Amino acid sequence: MKRNFPIIIEQDDDGIFIVECPTIKGCRSYGHSIEEAMVNMREAIEACLEPEDTCINGPRFLGWREIEVAVP
Repeated sequence: MKRNFPIIIEQDDDGIFIVECPTIKGCRSYGHSIEEAMVNMREAIEACLEPEDTCINGPRFLGWREIEVAVP
């Protein structure tokens, strides 16, 4: 059985890509490229999905939106 998980990708000031799966509590990884970060994220998700782990019983991801805010 396969399942899709949403992934948030950010890049820090040093150019490192930080990835997070918002539907799995504490499931994060990183890489020096997006491709490396995604490979590492797949491994992190697989580790969280081991049968004895219950970390996927968190909030259900619904999507994302942008909000415009005036910046002084």
